[in-house]
Amino acid sequence: MNFAIVKYIIASALAIGAVSLFFVFSDKEFVSYVAYSRPFEVKSLLDKSDKNEYQVFNVPEKKVTHLKTPEPVRAIYMTSWVAGDRDWRQHLVNFIESSEVNALVIDVKDSTGRVSFKTTDPYIWAMGSSQNRILDIKDFIRTLHKKNIYTIARISVFQDPYFVSKRPDLAVKTKSGAVWKDRKGLPWIDPAAKEFWDYIVLIAKEAEKVGFDELNFDYIRFPSDGDMFDIAYDHWDEETPPAEVIRDFSRYLRVNLDEIGIPLSIDLFGLVTLHTGDLNIGQILEYVEPYFDYLSPMVYPSHYPVGFRGYQNPALHPYEIIYEAMTVASRRLLAASSTPSKLRPWIQDFDLGAIYDAGMIRKEKQAIYDAGLTSWMAWNAANRYTQEAYGKVE
Repeated sequence: MNFAIVKYIIASALAIGAVSLFFVFSDKEFVSYVAYSRPFEVKSLLDKSDKNEYQVFNVPEKKVTHLKTPEPVRAIYMTSWVAGDRDWRQHLVNFIESSEVNALVIDVKDSTGRVSFKTTDPYIWAMGSSQNRILDIKDFIRTLHKKNIYTIARISVFQDPYFVSKRPDLAVKTKSGAVWKDRKGLPWIDPAAKEFWDYIVLIAKEAEKVGFDELNFDYIRFPSDGDMFDIAYDHWDEETPPAEVIRDFSRYLRVNLDEIGIPLSIDLFGLVTLHTGDLNIGQILEYVEPYFDYLSPMVYPSHYPVGFRGYQNPALHPYEIIYEAMTVASRRLLAASSTPSKLRPWIQDFDLGAIYDAGMIRKEKQAIYDAGLTSWMAWNAANRYTQEAYGKVE
């Protein structure tokens, strides 16, 4: 792998900021990785007070209704902390209502590993994963639905410091057997740790139960930065190609979540659109495409390496970077007997490598439209958007 791609992967990783109780074998498709059911662990994790609180909280609920995916989807991202702050989130809702934006991506499990609301699942409860940042998640989603705002649950997968703190046996390790950490000091779950796959399914089902209309999965990949010469895996055999592990996990999500009936989407590195290899992270466009309704490459121009396509600073060329990425990805999906309509890229609304004012953001969007696509999602980690870049659609 050339040095430019290594720099791209590291920049992307730096800048972007289990076990099942009820495992059911699907008759739809054979899953090569088999998860384990260990309900006895829940009994030991729940002490008496936790059981009492869980029993009070876990009451029968009415089936939620979901909005149909709009065409196009034009979304912004909201952290769980902002979603839990009534004043701050209302500011963003007001912005959405006055703009072309019609969808909201909200963290359900971010890169800390904490789940942003109380769940009714006993294993998640026993693990203590819920931080309950969004106290009124159901009411908030109902309010968004009344305003015809489509809601997308973002679930960060294999980057999960909290779960590692509870189950270090499932973590990526150093060669000496310690928990490995990336350049930001964050540990990762071994992507082939099959017990963890069920845990992600449980969280996804809880997100649907509170009303989210779509499940978006981020960090479905192998780690890419940190000391890659001192890294070891207890669960991955290091012989199966990483892209096959990620493909099997993607298939597993589809098989186990298909019954809930809402769309699934996946976030991908931007260079995945152009490279047919896995970039050493296990992501290949054609491998994951069959299992997701929408594919979201993070085509942030600031994340492309110096010298990419001859650009000394790719961040200064948003139109060219994104247009090529979306055009090539569209051709690849057609060649795979799929459809470019699955593509819904992330664009940047943050200053990195260049000042991203309204004009720069419009260039990003225009590149998407000129590539024959209609949807996008805008990322700003601080949730401070350049509102004048998103005009109201009449």
